Amino acid sequence: MTYYTFDNTLDGLLTAVFEAFELHEQPEALLSAGDPGPLFCDGLHQVPTDEEKARRVWKGLEKRLSKEAMKMLMASWLSELPELNNALFHYICKVFRQPEGGESIERNFADPDVLAVTNIARKVMHEQLRMKQFIRFQKAKDGTYLAVISPDHNVLPLITDHFADRFNDQPWLIYDAKRHYGYYYDGTGVPVRITFADESAVAFSLTDGRLNDEVLSDDDHLLQDLWRTYFKAICIKERMNPRKQLQDMPRRYWRYLTEKQTER
Repeated sequence: MTYYTFDNTLDGLLTAVFEAFELHEQPEALLSAGDPGPLFCDGLHQVPTDEEKARRVWKGLEKRLSKEAMKMLMASWLSELPELNNALFHYICKVFRQPEGGESIERNFADPDVLAVTNIARKVMHEQLRMKQFIRFQKAKDGTYLAVISPDHNVLPLITDHFADRFNDQPWLIYDAKRHYGYYYDGTGVPVRITFADESAVAFSLTDGRLNDEVLSDDDHLLQDLWRTYFKAICIKERMNPRKQLQDMPRRYWRYLTEKQTER
């Protein structure tokens, strides 16, 4: 049995697919660099990431799969789940083993790899919808709106276009505290990925997403208080259903929600 290892990047995984066909091999599994190797194997092949090979594999997928299926593949990768690697690797290999022009395997949910990749992608797509609902912006004194998130999956790239379209005339920053990067939109162009060299020096809390008082606009102090008051006012105690609330608004999102935070 042969095993492949890769650098845990999408280009690395696509390169592994290319090399499996180039070497006429079908590895038993694809391991991330640093993972413990199997006790018994015929060979352990370290796949060097090659952007050109990865590009050729991706182009080949675009010819064989629908746009919806390509979107699902990309969404599944953003899950960052370690159990995805093998399923996605074998899924892509199966795509290229199908006769070109033949029936696509993308809806063959009897195939365990297709089913696994699709289910993982659905989890990611579900969370990106929740992020669109649960993001709460705060306005800084310079007019920039800030929102901090920490989702289970890396959904930030999937939601930036939504906010650029919805708030296309105002600058904003959405920052992923878990992955230490964000997207900044200046109100005119396209969202730009950013990172901070020193997160300890930023003017907001990574724990609850709050802007520091000295940079928070005076209007936003009032708006946050009004929002919390409104949230409490519409709550009818006799109709409270904590279980349903947790289904619709999981507790892991609460720390960044204005209505769940205490007043300053």
